[in-house]
Amino acid sequence: MLITISAKHMTLSERMVGSIRRKVGRLTKYFDKVQQFAVIVERMRRGYHVEIRSDVERHDDFISTCDHEDLLACIDLAVDRSARQLTDHKSKTRRRRR
Repeated sequence: MLITISAKHMTLSERMVGSIRRKVGRLTKYFDKVQQFAVIVERMRRGYHVEIRSDVERHDDFISTCDHEDLLACIDLAVDRSARQLTDHKSKTRRRRR
């Protein structure tokens, strides 16, 4: 699984990049057929914008976004939204197989 992290209008410290990798890496426990995650962190005038793109096998990408004043809270909210999307998709695919 590949995790790419990019930042717009700012630079991320190694500690922050490691934290993002750890949090996004945990998303595979919700759905294991994820091929790639792309995380885009952007500095806005009044806070931050985080976008997580989850590339899943045999489906379009799932995109979760969040805007918040605190960067860590913004990342946590975006990860929570991605987790919800992946669990919903997993439950839908299991229902189809039965």
